[in-house]
Amino acid sequence: MEHTKTPPNLGARPDLAPKIQTPDSRRAGRKGDQPTIGMVSLGCPKALVDSERILTRLRAEGYAISPDYAGAHAVIVNTCGFLDSAKAESLEAIGEALQENGKVIVTGCLGAEPEYIREHHPQIRAVTGPHQYEQVLDAVHGVVPPAPDPFVDLLPASGVSLTPRHYSYLKISEGCNHKCKFCIIPDMRGRLQSRPAHAVVREAEKLVESGVKELLVISQDTSAYGVDIKNAEDRGHRAHITDLARDLGALGGAERPWVRLHYVYPYPHVRQLIPLMAEGLILPYLDIPFQHASTDVLRRMARPAAAAKTLDEIAAWREICPDITLRSTFIVGYPGETEAEFQVLLDWMDEAQLDRVGCFQYENVAGARSNDLPDHVPAEVKQDRWERFMAKAQAISEAKLAAKVGQTLDVIVDEIDADGVATCRTKADAPEIDGNLFIDEGTEGLKVGEIVQVEVDEAGEYDLWGCLASRN
Repeated sequence: MEHTKTPPNLGARPDLAPKIQTPDSRRAGRKGDQPTIGMVSLGCPKALVDSERILTRLRAEGYAISPDYAGAHAVIVNTCGFLDSAKAESLEAIGEALQENGKVIVTGCLGAEPEYIREHHPQIRAVTGPHQYEQVLDAVHGVVPPAPDPFVDLLPASGVSLTPRHYSYLKISEGCNHKCKFCIIPDMRGRLQSRPAHAVVREAEKLVESGVKELLVISQDTSAYGVDIKNAEDRGHRAHITDLARDLGALGGAERPWVRLHYVYPYPHVRQLIPLMAEGLILPYLDIPFQHASTDVLRRMARPAAAAKTLDEIAAWREICPDITLRSTFIVGYPGETEAEFQVLLDWMDEAQLDRVGCFQYENVAGARSNDLPDHVPAEVKQDRWERFMAKAQAISEAKLAAKVGQTLDVIVDEIDADGVATCRTKADAPEIDGNLFIDEGTEGLKVGEIVQVEVDEAGEYDLWGCLASRN
């Protein structure tokens, strides 16, 4: 059977989250007196978590949440400022919200540059920076005063989720201590600020109790979690990524959730996580932003330059946990990148054989130190290198997926369409950024969020197809 391939977000920047699924929480029976707020959430999963927290607070104060502009008394735009292209997208979203609604409050990473935003859109009502929840609430109060219903609102409630019910992002820290020359995230979000471990575990417990089957652990630097608070222990939980992973993997009893780690820098202590994967406590999946393999390019990026040692580390990880899936992101066309340095990256890819790869072409970002580096690479050369890099990554992906034909894998069901085709993910696939496994027939009675076993009978460049074997 011929199948249409559905490649993941291969040019993907690491700053993209799934499209939000905004719930319509307007109460039936009210006569238009309930103030309603719309939300546009751009950028990374960390920003998506910020949006969820803002909306949770607003709902507790009596605001309804609108899935569209027209039905809202005001709109919050949570912006991204990771790249110049992301800034342009944020400005476009603000303009659209102004045109469709008129009352717009801006927050998020681009909110750290209020003058820049007001230069393009002076009619916005307020601007706040990233994770400034109180300021956002104050701005909303100023535009649309709350009108709580004492019988319905102001009660403890589950938080607003902008992702499907069966998976959720779990943000464990904010900010970053790295000083990569191409990145301004530390300027926008500050230095590393880790959440107390007991607070993270408690949030995870609530998510699992509410039916979440997969926890996606996110931060700017997951492997540095707890460093800023000296790995403090409180209420039986220690703020260290290994301890936290173990604690999360122990949740749910027999119905343990999948725990997936994102944004893990390859520090030496990362190897302590691999036995937990081999034991099945957390998913055998590491999302590690290597960025490049040339020592000279990495130095110009102000990143650790030890590509050869990284290959040794990868080999050690695979020896401990042969099923481990490695995802990474890379930059091609960084200022000064020569053809020889790019070839080093291609050769490294041949050796590393990474399972999942995203790549983006270097862009200047206002305020980034890399802008001032000499020898910027022409656009056509960046495009050519991106295409060559992705061709190699695609070939590796295709070969790795072909080796899975005949295997029986656990998958989580993300969607079932009107024709009964189930879109699923294996343990090797994160939402939105990796591939899928499709079940074309025999899905009667299957439910979204269910974890089932599937026998793989076909593989493509990025996706798998299979038939239902059994249910967990």
